Amino acid sequence: MDSPLQPGHVTAVSFGLAATGAGQMSRIMTIKKNVARRVNPIFTPLVLPPALCPMRLGLALAGLLFMASCATAPKPLPPLKNAYKRDFLIGVAINRRQYTGRDVRGDQIIKSNFDSISPENVLKWDSVHPKPDIYAFDGPDLYVKFGEDNHMVIVGHTLVWHAQTPRWVFQDTNGRPVDRERLLRRLHDHIQTVVGCYKGRIKIWDVVNEALNEDGTLRQSPWLKIIGEDYIAKAFQWAHEADPEAVLRYNDYGLEQGPKRRGAIALIRKLQAQGVPVTAIGLQGHGNLNWPTAATMDQTITELATLNLPVMITEMDIDCSLRGQRNTSADLAANARMQNENSSAAGGLPIEVQQKLADRYSELFGVFLKHKDVVRLVTLWGVTDADSWRMWGSPLLFDRSGRPKPAYAAVVRAAEQ
Repeated sequence: MDSPLQPGHVTAVSFGLAATGAGQMSRIMTIKKNVARRVNPIFTPLVLPPALCPMRLGLALAGLLFMASCATAPKPLPPLKNAYKRDFLIGVAINRRQYTGRDVRGDQIIKSNFDSISPENVLKWDSVHPKPDIYAFDGPDLYVKFGEDNHMVIVGHTLVWHAQTPRWVFQDTNGRPVDRERLLRRLHDHIQTVVGCYKGRIKIWDVVNEALNEDGTLRQSPWLKIIGEDYIAKAFQWAHEADPEAVLRYNDYGLEQGPKRRGAIALIRKLQAQGVPVTAIGLQGHGNLNWPTAATMDQTITELATLNLPVMITEMDIDCSLRGQRNTSADLAANARMQNENSSAAGGLPIEVQQKLADRYSELFGVFLKHKDVVRLVTLWGVTDADSWRMWGSPLLFDRSGRPKPAYAAVVRAAEQ
């Protein structure tokens, strides 16, 4: 189906990452030793013909060694966005240090590898609208400018969420819950102001975030309790009024689980029947080394595609920590508890875990490629492991020092198959 986002429409700075290191040097040195052994007079008597003087022999050997080294040099790995330029956009969540230019190493990785950005926190309600009469646009302005300067598709995250929303939004001056009409006015004003401020500049918005329980029923958030179920429809309607050209997503985690996925599909179908402008589905993609399987992800995207909307992987990471293998939730409190209890990845990943991580990324990107007719954007939730909200689980493609992991090469090679 047609979509306002097509890979290849974004121009960005790019340069390759060479897969060099100790392994390559070892292979080159081995070849040099083997070549030298074949001509070493200690092992094989060598009689020079008159026409072959020592100088010519030296030049010949130098040329042979040079050709051997070149023959074993690995092909440089292309940036992620180049590897997938014919398939879908590659995005990343960035933080304040990165969009303000203080993380030079991180910025280099971002500009090289990604053609879309999402904000970790700066557009969440408690950051951009901390008090009733205060909107803090300084940070969002810098974030949007960073994306525009680097010719990236800019995502806004998020307008309506049960978390990171100030208490005053739901309370009156006496601390009592506000009534439906007052909360609707606050929601309307917030959406119209924030979306309207970046009309035509932020191309994609997470309008409603995580409105479902694990069983697929609506979460009993203050939004639902005070306004009722129609808060979701009104949020999308008001976002569309503020920017009719923006892509408007419903975004959630755990949609790989059958009950929650069925609940999401039922919710979106109901909104579509009402003419509500939901124009994309956000599948967060927080996983671990065991879940979701490739088959589960394949089934998930297949079923979501029946909604005839683009599917976007919005917050992908893969937790490698021991306790992370028993957790399939993106709940902030649960993951914060795990961070305090996990230290298995503090010193870097063992080789066997690195390989498992590479295999997981490879097989999941293989599923995304299978569904590239409906998958339009894959976003990683953080630049390096040092930036990740799950840093203890080393979940991303770049390690804490900004070096590409084996998983990076695995993702690139998945695109080449």
